[in-house]
Amino acid sequence: MSYDLNFWRYREGAPHNHGKVYTMACCDGEALPELEELPIGDILQRIAAAFPHWDASSPTDYENPGGGAFQITTTPQTVRIDCYGVSGDDMNRLMDILIDFGCPLYDPQVSERFDAWTDR
Repeated sequence: MSYDLNFWRYREGAPHNHGKVYTMACCDGEALPELEELPIGDILQRIAAAFPHWDASSPTDYENPGGGAFQITTTPQTVRIDCYGVSGDDMNRLMDILIDFGCPLYDPQVSERFDAWTDR
């Protein structure tokens, strides 16, 4: 079973349209004026450090020898992580990393962004 996790950070005062951002920025790779640029290199380094025992064929492709894999797709403004058979604990670890960068999860499976802790 696959599951995709999506992350971005709105500019201060920008309108919030999560569905638009998901479709246009996370899926289609478009740059949007309402989003901030993210420190993608730093995010990828943190993910690599958090999954040292996973096989990484690249900085964006990880496979767990015990089962499961994820692939990271980035733009300057977004991070999308497609998970395949990844445990809930490992997905939570990925979410925690992005939260540290001020990027709450958008879950397109339920059309909800978990951003109650942000200024909105």
